[in-house]
Amino acid sequence: LNGRHRVKTKKLCFVISLHKSNEPESTVRVPVSDSGRRLIGQHSGTIYSAVVGGTGLEPTFTASERTVTSASDLSRASTMAKRLLNINVGVLGHVDSGKTSLSRALSTTASTNAFDKNPQSKERGITLDLGFSSFDQPMPKHLADEPYDSLQFTLVDCPGHASLIRTIIGGAQIIDHMILVIDITKGIQTQTAECLVIGEITTKKLIVVLNKVDLVKPDNRAKHIEKTKKKLTQVFAKTKFPMPEMIVLSAKPGGPESNTPPEGLDELVQTLLANVEVPRRDVDGPLLFAVDHCFSIKGQGTVLTGTVLRGSISVSDEIELPAQGITRKVKSMQMFRRPVTAASMGDRLGMCVTSVDAKSIERGIVCAPGSLPAMTAAVAQVEKIRFFKSSVKTKTKFHLSVGHATVMCSVTFFGADEGGPDLDLAQDYHYLEELTLPKPTPSDDGAAAAAAAAAADPLPNYKNQFVLLEFDSPINCSPDALVIGSRLDADVHTPHCRLAFSGRLLMHSTESDTTLFAQQLKVYKPKVRTGAVDRMMDEYTVIGRTLFSKDTALEKFLGLKVRLSTGEIGVIESGFGKSGKFKVRVPDGLGAEATAALKGKGKKGKGKGGAVGDGGDGEVDDGPGAVSIILEFKRYVFDPSKALRQH
Repeated sequence: LNGRHRVKTKKLCFVISLHKSNEPESTVRVPVSDSGRRLIGQHSGTIYSAVVGGTGLEPTFTASERTVTSASDLSRASTMAKRLLNINVGVLGHVDSGKTSLSRALSTTASTNAFDKNPQSKERGITLDLGFSSFDQPMPKHLADEPYDSLQFTLVDCPGHASLIRTIIGGAQIIDHMILVIDITKGIQTQTAECLVIGEITTKKLIVVLNKVDLVKPDNRAKHIEKTKKKLTQVFAKTKFPMPEMIVLSAKPGGPESNTPPEGLDELVQTLLANVEVPRRDVDGPLLFAVDHCFSIKGQGTVLTGTVLRGSISVSDEIELPAQGITRKVKSMQMFRRPVTAASMGDRLGMCVTSVDAKSIERGIVCAPGSLPAMTAAVAQVEKIRFFKSSVKTKTKFHLSVGHATVMCSVTFFGADEGGPDLDLAQDYHYLEELTLPKPTPSDDGAAAAAAAAAADPLPNYKNQFVLLEFDSPINCSPDALVIGSRLDADVHTPHCRLAFSGRLLMHSTESDTTLFAQQLKVYKPKVRTGAVDRMMDEYTVIGRTLFSKDTALEKFLGLKVRLSTGEIGVIESGFGKSGKFKVRVPDGLGAEATAALKGKGKKGKGKGGAVGDGGDGEVDDGPGAVSIILEFKRYVFDPSKALRQH
């Protein structure tokens, strides 16, 4: 293993001599990632690394090699080379709150679609699409022991207009932290609230930026800031972020045409640094890459830009575009204009592929070949969003957002207090007419507010709630994807939240007919019927009535247990006559209370033929002291046999 500069190509390479028995010696050149004095390269399952010493034009190399045993080996090796920790920060807020101005003020590197470069954005003066930019910072002291040399913040500038909520949801699902931008002169607005809800669903870290402070008169500024913070503190106390840090600044003092430098950025950067944690990254799983932009470069190919959501990727790897049904090889890759040979979960990336029509892809998913199913139905654990004021009812249609994709789906809700948040196909679940607010736990942030809201909800409230999602059209997504259900057909000018529920997928089907998939679920409706004892045949037998009509097929009820209002347990033994009456056998016999209440029943009434045991319509006393018969059973909604079951 030798290392040297390739002056002709102006690239640093490893020149590797390969010795195999009974074969002539061969040589390969392996391009390496160059980051200071740490070099890395990969060829045929082996990682080659080197530490460069010396000075001037004659560097010395201390080299080593080892075999790749997993995807994480390559990802860690790549990390050793670049030693760059990337943190994705979503910048969300109401339209015209100054999100793009803030992103521009913070950033040192812009992507091809940053800062409203879209012609329509410039024409309308608002953000219409996701924008990406970045800036670097030294590693903070509390992360000094982590294996990184520097820190990169990638800013995801999300649009703020109500009609673009799909884009906002897609952008929020790739972030590690969130900046909620609020115009300090206007406070909480409609889309501020929806963005806050999205933040609760997608992230654990929130920083509030009170922007445009330069528009507040200096003599009233301190008082206005204090008043605004006090109001916001009351709002956030009811959320997942009860005590967020609030930074007051002006990203663009004097307006768009002003050259006045920003005010208050240093405090925001320091707050970001203080809140940075190394995110958990799944680099061993199959590749999942969220594409947010696509464009062609003449003579090169098509560039797909996006974020690695899972796994890792290297130049020359094969990728699949499942929506297009094609597989392609990665030609080259860049991170904010820097060429790279490998990337892993959390990285912002542009990859170049050939023979792909850029016009056929606006947003979507790229994955490892064969790893992403086209789902026709799925089950998710879900929670109702407490700011959604309307009912979330079973058998209605909702817009379901998964990553950058949104499809229509039908919903069937079910739940249970027993078990955990994972679905158990052996367990019975209650059919829910509509989704209810979750039961709060003592450890929940904002639990007091959630408890008050749940207490005001008159519907049954279950600890674990699930939904069967039946998609109008197949959707490609990860088997454990985050999903958000919305009513995006609502008027965009309404002041109400349109986000209805959220959760994560647990299981799915790829079959066009989802009947068998649904039949796996033991979801039931509890049924209760109440009748009355018509007469006592003997101490072990009574005749019941009014539980069934004369047209009811009694066969499916035979053998079911019933309970008398006096406490005895009986079994429906047979029908009795043709008027819907039935015979109940009480194995342990009737008690004294029932016997006393039923004594004398069964005698002929006036004008009614009907002696004891003849099945006629004898006169029955339904007044005080009458004995009722209660039948309780379960009807399973997805059971094709429509069988009735009891505990």
